[in-house]
Amino acid sequence: MTTEQTVKSNVMPEAPDPVNPQKARRGLHRIWHATGYSLQGLQAGWQETAFRQEAIAALLMLPAALWIGQSWVETALLAGSVLLVMIVELLNTGIETAIDRIGTEWHDLSKRAKDMGSAAVLLSLVLAGGVWSAAIFHRFFP
Repeated sequence: MTTEQTVKSNVMPEAPDPVNPQKARRGLHRIWHATGYSLQGLQAGWQETAFRQEAIAALLMLPAALWIGQSWVETALLAGSVLLVMIVELLNTGIETAIDRIGTEWHDLSKRAKDMGSAAVLLSLVLAGGVWSAAIFHRFFP
């Protein structure tokens, strides 16, 4: 084998089409498709009882944040803490779904990953509860 053949064989060949067509998209076309995938993720999340409960609570709490918050910072903290709970719940559901795809049999690492996701949801709920308690106390008991 000549040096030129060796160099050519070590160069990665051009990949034909990507496995995921989203990776080849650019600009508004990519944003359009990414938005569709995000909406599909929200639909999948809606199938989870915990996310559905949090989303329904958010429908009540987000308008309440506008009423309870006395400044834009308070309103943003109230609304942000509610949205953070929903975000963490979606991530936890993603972790659980990925683990379940691998296998439903008991494994210590699978349990650990699911427990940590659940702990993240708990911490986000504690944070939201603290923010809301402080804002309500400040608003109604100055």
